[in-house]
Amino acid sequence: MIISEILWSRGYLRRRSLQALAGFFAASPFARAQQDPFRGHPRIPKLDELATAFDFEPVFHAQVPRSIYDYTMYGVDSEFTLRRNRQAFDWVRLLPGAAGAATPSTSTTILGTPMAFPFLIAPTAGHGQLHPEAEMATYRGAEEAGATMIVSNVSSLPFEKIATAAKSPLWFQLYPRPEMEANAELLERVQAAGARAVVVTIDQQASVYERALHGRNLAASPPRAPRGRGGVQSANKYRVNEGRLWYEWKLFDELRKMIKVPMAAKGILTAEDARLCLDHGVDAIYVSNHGGRSLDYGPSTLEVLPEIVQAVGGRVPVLFDSGVRRGADALKAMALGASAVGLGRVSRWGLGAYGTPGVKKILEIVQQEFVHAMRNAGCASLASIDASLAKVDLP
Repeated sequence: MIISEILWSRGYLRRRSLQALAGFFAASPFARAQQDPFRGHPRIPKLDELATAFDFEPVFHAQVPRSIYDYTMYGVDSEFTLRRNRQAFDWVRLLPGAAGAATPSTSTTILGTPMAFPFLIAPTAGHGQLHPEAEMATYRGAEEAGATMIVSNVSSLPFEKIATAAKSPLWFQLYPRPEMEANAELLERVQAAGARAVVVTIDQQASVYERALHGRNLAASPPRAPRGRGGVQSANKYRVNEGRLWYEWKLFDELRKMIKVPMAAKGILTAEDARLCLDHGVDAIYVSNHGGRSLDYGPSTLEVLPEIVQAVGGRVPVLFDSGVRRGADALKAMALGASAVGLGRVSRWGLGAYGTPGVKKILEIVQQEFVHAMRNAGCASLASIDASLAKVDLP
């Protein structure tokens, strides 16, 4: 880790000092300059004015500090994979069907969990940065919209606290640690609290993001310093997070002894890795590149999905995320073989912009788009969604 970066991340920014001083003077009742007689306060749209998930992003941007917005939005390095995740949906065309159903059936059961729609709240960290009620607000919005939430291992609130108030199933996402005793203790707690499935993340998420480094002097507070496992600063000069470099396939053999509920492997991008997951007792394959936050210039999840589905051969469900913004995106992923689709940034936009009602509304919009797309494609149920609906034109 570069020493100057560590010192900067712990320091007090000159810009923040000047902001504090300006705020002190601006608060004075004699400072008439703070009042603009020609312009009112910025107007936040009402929820019923928002038509798509994309409409929530500018509201989210206006509602949270720049550093928090960047944390939600950035990808690794040049953000090529972040962009490719979205572009890939343009390479798949949906073919209209002649007949469908007025109200298609969207219910399903994944890993023993009944779902009104095949949508999951993908695990994301630190909802306390976005709303005072943190993951509790996210859960309530998801529950009201009929979506299953995967609680992050690095959530702002303990899983047990969220589960205490939960009326619908919750899943838990695990970042494994080398100390198996620590994994066992955590897994025992969350399963006792009611976790219906455990999603084990095994991709190598980046430690440093260029957007955060470029914007650090524009932020009110410095971005989180790169850290290794257990909150310890990375010791190598390449700023690589050492917390996951120890992973081996035998990890799943050890975790299987501790996990009594279904276990999924998240971060799979190759058919070979999918087959290895099955060899080691995994109950679901989760295709994900961490929303473009893992290896830059890697593939989008949508373009590798068909080969992974083929390798799995229907033996276990295939879950999918990274880049989903519309109901039609979800239908494309399911036409290529996904059993359910995760929404990560989308749920954060709703939470940061409007709290629980925002989470519920943004999910409902995507769900309505999904039903509309199913009807236009002639699908009466999820079982009727297959590869015949999609025309793939990969570059």
